[in-house]
Amino acid sequence: MKNTKVICFANNKGGSGKSTTCSNVGCAMAQTGSRVLMVDGDMQLNLSLSFFSEDEVLAFAMGEKNLYQAVRAQKDLSEYVVNTPYENLDLIPSSTLMSSIEYELFTKWQRELILKKCLENIKNSGEYDYILIDAPPTLGGWVMNILCASDEVIIPVEATPWGLFGLANMFDFLNEVKQIAPDLRLMGVAITKVDTRKNYFRQTLETLKEMEGIYLFESYIRVDSSIEWAQDNSAPVVAYKKNSRSAKEYMALAEEVMKLGSR
Repeated sequence: MKNTKVICFANNKGGSGKSTTCSNVGCAMAQTGSRVLMVDGDMQLNLSLSFFSEDEVLAFAMGEKNLYQAVRAQKDLSEYVVNTPYENLDLIPSSTLMSSIEYELFTKWQRELILKKCLENIKNSGEYDYILIDAPPTLGGWVMNILCASDEVIIPVEATPWGLFGLANMFDFLNEVKQIAPDLRLMGVAITKVDTRKNYFRQTLETLKEMEGIYLFESYIRVDSSIEWAQDNSAPVVAYKKNSRSAKEYMALAEEVMKLGSR
């Protein structure tokens, strides 16, 4: 039986390139032949919009086949999987109602472990090599749920003046979660939105390298208009424009993630 690896992408700061990184790493993994399930855990629906048109995503969000409906009913997530247009790549879409998921979970027994239980059958089935979860840019009960359901976490950080803001809070939160999920591991930090001409990148790089015990991915993602064009066409850039610089960088990052994930 396959050992399915659950990896979440989390950062409490918005604008870190989290959803874009999650969608492209997942699609790149699928292109190598790995079976990948994406889980959109954010009410902003950006991960879902990476694979489907706005009309399709809103239909998922307003229907019964989305993450919100599954979690509030504590159902097996196998029933909520939809196929994407890409081979080896499936999705559990999100809903705008995820904004109220904290309230839904508040009175539940073992509320921090509900998503883990919902994912249990899928993970144990061995149908997928990887399950990638996109977390919302917050710190709270729902993100704790996502982290508790994960084996590893990747933190995307943008190379901008405010990119590192709040990162210490993220690390503190991870340490709190480890009291409930002691096997959770921080896989590493991935730098996004890089402009190598600016000092922000060098400053971000130097600061992260000085952090003891934090793995910094060698592959970083530079600013590239191809990413925006891909987003406008509801596609990951690794599928929309395979020969672009950013597509090659995301492919390299995905290979690095798979290598680290096989430890």
